[in-house]
Amino acid sequence: MGNKRLLFLRNVLLFTFTSFGGAQAHIALLLRYFVTNVKFINEEELLELNALSQVLPGPASTQTLVGIAYKVGGLGLAILTFLIWIFPSAAIMTFVGISYSMLDQKRKFIDILEYVHPIALGIVAYGAYQLGKKVLTDQVTFFLAFGALVSTLILREAYVFPLAILIGGMISSAIATPQEETQVRVKLFSNINPKKLGYFVGVLLIMAMLGGIINRTSPFSLPIRLFENFYRNGIFIFGGGQVLVPMLYTEFVQMKHYVSQTDFLSGFAFQQVLPGPTFSFTSYVGALSMKHGGYGFNGQLVGGLLAVLGINLPGLILVLFIVPFWDDLKKIASIKYSLSGVNAVTVGFIAAAFIMLAIPMRANILFIAIMLCSFMLLNFTKINPTVLVLVGIIMGYLI
Repeated sequence: MGNKRLLFLRNVLLFTFTSFGGAQAHIALLLRYFVTNVKFINEEELLELNALSQVLPGPASTQTLVGIAYKVGGLGLAILTFLIWIFPSAAIMTFVGISYSMLDQKRKFIDILEYVHPIALGIVAYGAYQLGKKVLTDQVTFFLAFGALVSTLILREAYVFPLAILIGGMISSAIATPQEETQVRVKLFSNINPKKLGYFVGVLLIMAMLGGIINRTSPFSLPIRLFENFYRNGIFIFGGGQVLVPMLYTEFVQMKHYVSQTDFLSGFAFQQVLPGPTFSFTSYVGALSMKHGGYGFNGQLVGGLLAVLGINLPGLILVLFIVPFWDDLKKIASIKYSLSGVNAVTVGFIAAAFIMLAIPMRANILFIAIMLCSFMLLNFTKINPTVLVLVGIIMGYLI
């Protein structure tokens, strides 16, 4: 391995262990480690890769980092970079889930994280508010966001998410895309390799088929179904880690009852303290889901691994397939215009998640005050969410 690649991997490690604050903060660190300190790519290339990641479903920071690695050293370096980036936080969240459920620490976790729950709600509310300010710019986007909110609260089914995202993207694209775009679009899609597209769709179909065929009493049934669940969610997550909350909450807490609301919020709060990708939260959900299915330590390890691979794989496949012809893709206005509808629907999802998570607090004045203070601090200061979560943990430990 050449000196340039070793230097690149060193910077990947530095980025992995200093990347607090989510995708918005990550772009500044990407600029620092891969453009300013050592010029692996130029600033324009970084911003274009970040724009591509915003268009595609999946974890934006992960896709941008993998795209940089692909440009620097090809497919092998891209996959190695992905593993370095995802492994530390995914491993920690998996073991948090295992210790939470297996080592008789649940009561202690609940006590220590008692004040973190309203802080986590404040973070969710802040995410919805900030995204809403950028996205809800006209009547169409307001309508789409409100429709997604109502649909999620009333139906509370997993299929609401992909349908709402598809409808939102189609509506905004149909309204805003110029007619002359048709020829450009046809030219691009004539260059797409159908075999690669088949890989992307085929993984989902095969896992869904296996999950349906295998007897539910088989020890392989739940792991296969979990992988399919996370892979499917990974296809329809636009907007980064904050969209994980409503999707996973609806499917794994409300529909399947694999994870309780308290356990879910505890894991989400703990994730905010860690550097690295927010999508590693899925490792925690996967481990607890396997515990619910009666699996022991090894089974929960497998659950954490399948969850984080399943949620990341669609975005990883897409970015590696699309980077080679991104120069053509970025010319298509219909893709750009569809994103406004997708983001508007995302705002509705996050607002619905906030409402569903806040209802159990009822009239607890202290929790409501903590939630409001967290939101105000995030909105009017530059405080990092990590600091708020650490303060909440200290409060739970001392009080």
